[in-house]
Amino acid sequence: MNSEELYRQIKRKKSFLCVGLDSDPALFPQLLRHVQYPIFEFNKAIIAATAKYAVAYKPNLAFYEAEGNQGLHQLEMTVDFLRKNYPDIFIIADAKRSDIGNTAKRYARAFFEKMNFDAVTIAPYMGYDSVGPFLEYKGKWSVILALTSNKSAADFELSNMQTGEPLYKRVITEAMKWGDKDNIMFVVGATRPEKLAQIREYCPDNFFLVPGVGAQGGSVDEVAKYGLNSKCGLLVNSSRGIIFADNSERYAVTAGEKAAELASQMARYL
Repeated sequence: MNSEELYRQIKRKKSFLCVGLDSDPALFPQLLRHVQYPIFEFNKAIIAATAKYAVAYKPNLAFYEAEGNQGLHQLEMTVDFLRKNYPDIFIIADAKRSDIGNTAKRYARAFFEKMNFDAVTIAPYMGYDSVGPFLEYKGKWSVILALTSNKSAADFELSNMQTGEPLYKRVITEAMKWGDKDNIMFVVGATRPEKLAQIREYCPDNFFLVPGVGAQGGSVDEVAKYGLNSKCGLLVNSSRGIIFADNSERYAVTAGEKAAELASQMARYL
């Protein structure tokens, strides 16, 4: 999927919502506690309730890896379910991988060939060697961590280099040399909206994956105000604020309502 195809889906749904599948079994409603594949059943219900409003889903690998082989099997089941039933949906592996050489190549193969994701989040600390193998896959995306939404991002990402520019700017400007708007996306947190306009100047055409809306306090209005470009250029992610808004038997219905609320806010900007 290239940027134009992603934009067409955004226009069709009048939404740039990404639903984060941070599917923690400890937070599931009681009715799922004893089924054979609780993560998959939870995801399937959430997807069915929110797919009308979402253009992307982002499973966070930690919640699947923590369950061992069964968790990874349910991750594959989730991706297969999306591919068969919602083939236009953009699927991001929130894996934050960072390695080099043959290891990076194997990670790329795992996510793009074996699990059929469209994109994977990557920590660029080791430079081009940690991203290059992912860029070899046509139609696939590297989602590079630039300025994240967590408080301690200030420890490194906001630090000024000897040139006077912040580290996150160096990451963005260097990564812009590696690929283009059809295979590189940047993670830019919603909790620092004042930085979005500045970052948009560095990369006017690239998509941003924007976490931090909802439970972390970011707002759709501020993200849109500072981050939109002429082709939208945003995937705004909400995880807990949608999928764990309700832990009763109505969890999926409530998730759909929360997704609809966010999508209606987004529609105003499209």
